[in-house]
Parts: sequence; C-alpha cells; structure tokens
Amino acid sequence: MLVNGIHAKSGGGVTYLKNILPILAEDPELELHLFIHQDQFQLFEIVDERIRVHLLDFSNGFFFNLVWEQFALPILARSMSIDVTVSPANYGPLMAPAQVIMLRNSLAVAGKETRPVKRLYWAGLTIMTALSLLTCRRAIAVSNYARKALTFGISRRLQNKVSVIYHGVRESFVPPETARSGKFLLAVSDIYVQKNLHTLINALGELRRTNPDIVLKLAGKAIDQGYLNELQNAIRVENLEDAVEFLGEMNSDQLLDLYQNCTAFVFPSTVETFGNPLVEAMACGAPIVSSNTAAMPEILGEAAIYFDPLNARDMAAQIDEILTNAELRQRLSDRALQRAALFSWRNTAQQTADVIKTVAPDRYQAIAKSVANSPVGGEPVETTS
Repeated sequence: MLVNGIHAKSGGGVTYLKNILPILAEDPELELHLFIHQDQFQLFEIVDERIRVHLLDFSNGFFFNLVWEQFALPILARSMSIDVTVSPANYGPLMAPAQVIMLRNSLAVAGKETRPVKRLYWAGLTIMTALSLLTCRRAIAVSNYARKALTFGISRRLQNKVSVIYHGVRESFVPPETARSGKFLLAVSDIYVQKNLHTLINALGELRRTNPDIVLKLAGKAIDQGYLNELQNAIRVENLEDAVEFLGEMNSDQLLDLYQNCTAFVFPSTVETFGNPLVEAMACGAPIVSSNTAAMPEILGEAAIYFDPLNARDMAAQIDEILTNAELRQRLSDRALQRAALFSWRNTAQQTADVIKTVAPDRYQAIAKSVANSPVGGEPVETTS
C-alpha cells in the first residue's frame, strides 16, 4: 500500500497521518510505503519503524508536485507492485493503481475568492476532486456533510463508493484533574480566511464591553500572511491589542494545557468538513461555542451552543452566555466528555483498513505471508528523486 502524503503540510492532514499510520502498521496484511518531502519529515515526529518512508528530494511546490503525482507516482507504484494507492486528500494520481482518496477539503470557499491566483487554485482543486472521485476505486469522507458537499450532487449514485469515516482523537487529550484555572477564550486553527477569525475579532470587541478582562488566545499556523495582516489591523481598529494573543503553531502538549484551562473553546469556521480541534476540545472537557454551519453540528451534537458565524453580535451573545453561566459551562463540559468517547483513532484505522481491503481483496493473504516471513524494517527511510 502506497500512502501519498505530499499534501499533508499542516493541520488536519498531518494529524490524520500521524495517528492512523502507526495503527495501520499493526495489521500484518498491510505493508505501508509513505511518500513525503524531506521538509515534511519533521512534521511527523517519530515515524513507526514498520512504515517505509520514502523522502522526495525535489521542490515542494505546486507544479513539481502535480507533475510527480500525476505522472511519476503511477509509474513508481506499478514498479513497486503496489496494490492500493491511498491519497488522504481530495485528489490524487488519476492513473495510480486502485486509488483511495479522502474527501476532506471544503470547496465552498471557491466561489467567494476574488484573487486571480487563488481563484485558479480553487478551480483546479474542484476539477481534480471531481476527476479523482470518478476514477478512484473508493473514497472516504470525513463526515456526512463532506460526503454531501464534495460529491457534486450525486452522493446517492456514489453511495457504494464513498464511505463516511470520522477522524479520532489522541488518548493524551484528557480533562484536567483540577478546576480550570484560565480566564481566556481559545481558538485553534490554521490562519486563513475560511476560518472566519475576522468575525471572531469583531465579536470580541463587542464582548469586551461587558467582559473587559476576557482575552482570546489563537493557536495555529499563519497559512495566509495577507489574512493575518488583516486580522492584526482589525485588532488595532478595535483597540484589542491587549486582548488577543497569537500563539503560533502548538504541539500536542501545549494544546493540551490550553484545552484544559480555557474558559471556553470557540470555533467560528464557516466551511469545516470535520474539525479535529473540536474532538480534541471535547476530549478535554472544554465548554464549546461553535458555528452552526457545515459539519459542526454533526460532530458536536449537543456538546456545544451555536451561533451564526456571519453575525458577530450573535457570536458575542453566545460566548457571553457561556462566560456568565457556570452551570451551562459544566453541563457542556460533561456533554463534551460523553461525546468525545465516540471518536477513536483505532476505530478510524480499522474502518479505513476495511475499505482498503475491499479494493484489492485477492492480494491480502499473500501480503500477510510475505510480511510474516520478511518484517518491514531494515532501511526505514529512503530518498527518491
């Protein structure tokens, strides 16, 4: 099995592979080959020794990736006698053997983009998603919302091809042993316009009129520097320089501390297909106030109160309700912990393995014998030009 990991550069894509691959590697019927760029290797921290990692030494840019993925990878996969090619992204190599893709990147923002280069990017992503969906053997959607939104109105026709498999949550995300000590709002996401952080900034300005001591901590990588500049300008206009803290990209231990101590977790995104931070926050028992659109109600259920993400006043009002109602915070915390129990990376891996095995069922007994006689290891890291 070849895992095409070149699109996992930050956020949910990296989280997914870091958690699911070691569990898949436990399956004796699966021999895993992970292809990533050299500059991605550090994102994965420790890669399981049972996974053969192939490091690509060419430029990690859009054009070079596209050419390699669509032309070189299929040839390479066949030369390696690969049975299944897994691309944990909306699209992958159209001519690769027995491809499985993952429907996880929302296309809803495409119609709102005004910048020519970005519009071209979203148009290309939409076309490649459609072509990959038509040519792949199976597709995994990260939510029912993703299956409906990313199958171009023909989800019923594709119901036997597209399976819904939720992401999980790391077992290290647990509730605090003592009472929450922080007095701050927490938002966790990479920084780009779809995350709707500008409306959250506006809501914070409204909120500070009645809650002058509350602060907002934003944890996440700045993907769009232009958008970050817009946020910083909005903060200055609202006189919120002392109320907003940009933390940058956080590791799991740092996130755990934030989830465990925040007064409330706020999720203002407008186009999420799943939202890994949601299940992380739930697992830590954080009271959650969230956007009422996209996949958020599906993932959170009754473990959150909701707002209109395009209405800063409504957002501020719902956050204020959490800040001023201790009983509500406790009730949401209890519901979050109950809801989090539904999400497990082990379940995700098992369901994913089941899908993979339907693609090339005749080969797995032979693979199991091969793996048993010759364990994966030896040279765990290889470099591919």
